[in-house]
Amino acid sequence: MNTVQTTPTATASPPAPRASSRSPLAWVREHIILLIAGLAFVYLMAPNVVVVLFSFNRPSGRFNYTWQHFSLNAWLHPCGAPGLCEALGLSLQIGLLATLLSTTIGTLAAFALARHRFRGRSATNLLIFLPMATPEVVMGSSLLTLFVSLRVPLGAATILIAHVMFDISFVIVTVKARIAGLDPRLEQAAMDLYANERQTFLRVTLPLVLPGIGAAALLAFALSFDDYIITNFNASSSSVTFPMYVYGAASRGTPVQINVIGTVMFVLALVAVGIGQLAARRRGRGNA
Repeated sequence: MNTVQTTPTATASPPAPRASSRSPLAWVREHIILLIAGLAFVYLMAPNVVVVLFSFNRPSGRFNYTWQHFSLNAWLHPCGAPGLCEALGLSLQIGLLATLLSTTIGTLAAFALARHRFRGRSATNLLIFLPMATPEVVMGSSLLTLFVSLRVPLGAATILIAHVMFDISFVIVTVKARIAGLDPRLEQAAMDLYANERQTFLRVTLPLVLPGIGAAALLAFALSFDDYIITNFNASSSSVTFPMYVYGAASRGTPVQINVIGTVMFVLALVAVGIGQLAARRRGRGNA
């Protein structure tokens, strides 16, 4: 009986997968959020880059609008422009005082609104947002009418009162949001460990709220230092702040020292934000 031997047929190996070719449109769809964020960041940072760049310019005329050639003259003589350092000093004094007063009053008000129930609490919360929603022209003219009616002489004192008034609202909103995010069980645990109300506030509540208070203080100083409209309504001819000086210098000729001051303030703001982020990371690592 003959047996037929069959040889196994070789199976064909599957073809190697081809590298999938992705269209540029698909890549854009996947990274659309990053692209929009990058464009927004460039849009926000472009004016600051121009300020830093033109702080090293040496213009040939009065205006510092076109690049001439590189120079360190403005950095070596930051007070070279007449009246610039006096205006800057006044803005720093008013900004620091307004920050101190508004942060203290606003923090106490934020604790009262967040932790206590009293008659008129809802109306108070509504009134807090009025300075934030009111146009600065209306607020400045209203304050000017108030000071003139009370026969209060315009000057640095009226500027300080105006700045404290609109800074308080931003401080209350910022600190109140921080207080609302606290875990009440932490304070309850401190009291369970025989800590009284003062010890609980100083060792538990205040350290947790302190980042919000610091952020509110930085915001209050930035708003006070940068304000022009309300300040212009309530200032006298002898009390010229830095924003008022910049606005007045724009018609006569912009000195390069203005860009130097702007660069220094921008760098200080970045340093403050960086220190805050590093401190937050260290606290997070310590808690972990």
